[in-house]
Amino acid sequence: MRVMIVVPGPASVELGKEIANQMGAQVIPVEFKRFPDGESYIRLDGSVTGEDAVIVQTTGPPQNENLVQLLLTADAAKDMGTRSITVVVPYFAYARQDSRFRPGEALSVKTIVTMLKTCGVNRIITVNSHNPAMLKALPIPVEDLSAITLLARYFKKKGFDKSYSLSMGKKGLPTAVEASQVLEGKHGFIPTQRDRITGNVTIEKKPLPVKDRDIIIFDDIISSGGTMMKAVVWVKEQGAKRVYAACVHALLIGDSKERILKSGADGIVATNTIPSSVSAVSVAPLIVEALRK
Repeated sequence: MRVMIVVPGPASVELGKEIANQMGAQVIPVEFKRFPDGESYIRLDGSVTGEDAVIVQTTGPPQNENLVQLLLTADAAKDMGTRSITVVVPYFAYARQDSRFRPGEALSVKTIVTMLKTCGVNRIITVNSHNPAMLKALPIPVEDLSAITLLARYFKKKGFDKSYSLSMGKKGLPTAVEASQVLEGKHGFIPTQRDRITGNVTIEKKPLPVKDRDIIIFDDIISSGGTMMKAVVWVKEQGAKRVYAACVHALLIGDSKERILKSGADGIVATNTIPSSVSAVSVAPLIVEALRK
């Protein structure tokens, strides 16, 4: 395997350095500043000529700024003569708009990947994308990794083996299955329904076998936290003992963290795809494994 160099973007400095350290790779720092009008300045502080560059940049809030930084970094690397460019985008902004529910809607994930291709990107690695099947139709290879096993291992180490794993919606059931394979407990799902126009999610109060059990509700993203709050309240009403909210991407908009805890959750655990106060699990080993293949 050729030795790669790692370029940690402004939004993923710590994760980028952690990946480089685990790979024994050289780090090329990125000089970043914001102009008074809000525009971004990017400069690669080192040579990437002839190298296989790995750019690590999450695109969580502020999504637009972080995406522009990623595009500028990739294009600068291309202009400097890299041999290849892999971008690691732990949280892939705009990936949720992957289908046209109404005529005329933009497929934002396709637009973003097209721009990355124009900027010289050869490969994208992301984590728990909203719709992995959609990624196969994009113009450059996109590898979607799952961090659910890492989250489940965290809980197992904390003494939550044999706990009951729940997912949001039947579509997310594979998430609960993946977690239960580590926790060695049973699994199920909370039925959900999303309004295609407003995006609001409601839950169906289906009876669940959670009485006197530890429950972990797994989801890929917690954004406003409204659906997770409803789920926590529902399993608590059915006699669950301890209830934890677990997610890969913790956007936690506004006071969503506080509201989830007030709804009865005993804690919130997330990965560091988006740095946050609940990021207890690092995805670096998962990404390093994919890069070494």
